[in-house]
Amino acid sequence: MNFRDLVYRLYARRVEGRLDHAQVPKHIGVILDGNRRWAKASGGTPEQGHQAGASKIQELLGWCDETDVEVVTLWMLSTDNLNRPEKQLVPLLGIIEGAVRALAADGRWRVHHVGTMDLLPARTQKVLKEAEEATRGHTGILVNVAVGYGGRQEIADAVRSLLLDHADRGTSFEELAEVVDIDLISEHLYTRGQPDPDLVIRTSGEQRLSGFMLWQSAHSEYYFCEVHWPAFRKVDFLRALRDYAARHRRYGT
Repeated sequence: MNFRDLVYRLYARRVEGRLDHAQVPKHIGVILDGNRRWAKASGGTPEQGHQAGASKIQELLGWCDETDVEVVTLWMLSTDNLNRPEKQLVPLLGIIEGAVRALAADGRWRVHHVGTMDLLPARTQKVLKEAEEATRGHTGILVNVAVGYGGRQEIADAVRSLLLDHADRGTSFEELAEVVDIDLISEHLYTRGQPDPDLVIRTSGEQRLSGFMLWQSAHSEYYFCEVHWPAFRKVDFLRALRDYAARHRRYGT
């Protein structure tokens, strides 16, 4: 271990020691950004960047487990990403499938897909469904894997699901208009039954949501980190938690 690594570990330990677990967010959303930029900066290929980013996920979940986080949502592939050229998209999907299999094989996490399944290739759909089924009985952190996910698409899908549900019940449009409210729409989101994210972390210096959990993040706190996702360290994670704990959440009051 060199001197720099020693200083880093001591600093991370100091930050962690001062962390109040009572103030830790229960649900964290993470926009895993910067894989390709990290690879370019280090002289690697985009595929190597995505693979390094996938490998970082298990580390993140380990840190979340240590700090009593209960739900983690990982934005791994947006609906916009599906428009990438096939030579880029196919390897990326393969890496995502491998990451999802690894999450299921770990034995600790409960995997849940959020996104529009029909937009994904059959092989990717199969991997996501098998991971969700295999981990259904696990009691560890609930890991939402956002693959083929877009915030506007989720709201559109929720409204479509609500309309079809009430059509099956024979509800008229007039009757439905009387009962539609925030709670009813929330019941048809991909994350129905889950708490909304308390904290959303985005790596790589971009300061925007890009459509991530638009409905659920209305009262979320945001933390934007300059480091690219594959280089995200435990101390970066702890700084995000420390920053979150220092904020006063007023919810509009």
